Amino acid sequence: MKNLIINTFSNIKIKTTLLLLASCLILLSSCGEKKTEEADHEEEKSENEVALTAVQFKTVGIETGSLESRNLNLVIKANGYTTVPPQNMANISTLIGGTVKDILVLEGTFVNKGKVLATIQNLEVVEMQEDYNSAVANIEYLQLEYNRQKTLSDEDVNPKKVLQEVKAKLAVERARAKASKSKLQALNMNTSGSSLVPIVSPISGYVGKISIAKGAFAETGVTLFEVVDNTQMHLDLDVYEKDLGSISVGQTIDFILTNQGNKSIKGKIFGINKSFSNDSKTVAVHAKINPADSKDLISGMYVSANISIKNSTVPALPKEAVVKNGDKYFVYIQEDHEEKDTAKKTEADEHKEGEAHSEEEGHNEVHFKAIEVIPGTTDLGYTEVKFVEAIPADAKIVVKGSFYLLSAMKGGGEHEE
Repeated sequence: MKNLIINTFSNIKIKTTLLLLASCLILLSSCGEKKTEEADHEEEKSENEVALTAVQFKTVGIETGSLESRNLNLVIKANGYTTVPPQNMANISTLIGGTVKDILVLEGTFVNKGKVLATIQNLEVVEMQEDYNSAVANIEYLQLEYNRQKTLSDEDVNPKKVLQEVKAKLAVERARAKASKSKLQALNMNTSGSSLVPIVSPISGYVGKISIAKGAFAETGVTLFEVVDNTQMHLDLDVYEKDLGSISVGQTIDFILTNQGNKSIKGKIFGINKSFSNDSKTVAVHAKINPADSKDLISGMYVSANISIKNSTVPALPKEAVVKNGDKYFVYIQEDHEEKDTAKKTEADEHKEGEAHSEEEGHNEVHFKAIEVIPGTTDLGYTEVKFVEAIPADAKIVVKGSFYLLSAMKGGGEHEE
């Protein structure tokens, strides 16, 4: 009986021990899972957070602000080129071939309308001058003869046939003189003098490419000089079919050229083509440029322009406040960690605070969190933003230094403790 009681007691003790071990294992497992979840949460949280020391914060010059309401232009982006109207560009050639005698200008120089650019020598012009002068001399003689024959004919002394013959000869010589004079005028030459034919600029502008050399033979129909007048510079922009419904004459455009210190240049649409330009299904849109802004532009420069469609008041931040990370856009807000930092202080830290105040000041951290946004139109240095998740109304948004924070978050700007 005694042995039975002892065996029963031993079995109960073993079972109790096993139950206690099982409970401990379950508790340890639960704690492990909780710690894993907390670690994962902290890791996920750290991916969108970055901390700077107070020294870094001041050195980088990070500035914070708040969301603003801005009147921004909704725009359509279009690419194109600077160009000048056909009447403001001249490809100059000669109507008569000849040997280049002199070249009187250099590429890049400004010339006025009528300026002699070069001279070529051709002996045929001497014959034209001789024809003209001979015709003029015959006209003088025939005019006198016509007057005499008319007087005799009126008195019935001579037959009218003689008068008619003199009149016909006079008309022929007048026609010959007129033709010779027209040829000489077309060559910008006088009716007497030199055999040198001047090559004259038909417009005022800047001399472009010079395609002749002294002593070479200048052929007819071949461009010798290019002269461009940039005062009427305009843009030819390629606009896609889907945007045509929003484009109209009178809309303003603006574009930036790096060679003018990123100065914004304004223009206005004055014409829209009624046919597609090429296989890309784009239509040419023409815009005038203010003459004061076009003086340093060159025909053929590539531009990327914004066509203003309408104005609207939208929430916006300075353009540099928005940064791109991967395929998403973010802004940073400053977080308040003062309470957490105070709770973490130990008595030893408080004891050392008075002894090493400057060192502690250097290690105090300023915390920032990345907030995803959807950017909209950009105008006048501001970008429209829409927050994926709501933020506090009094949030301190970083408006300067976002790129540094992005680098620090990725590991490029982390500080050493």
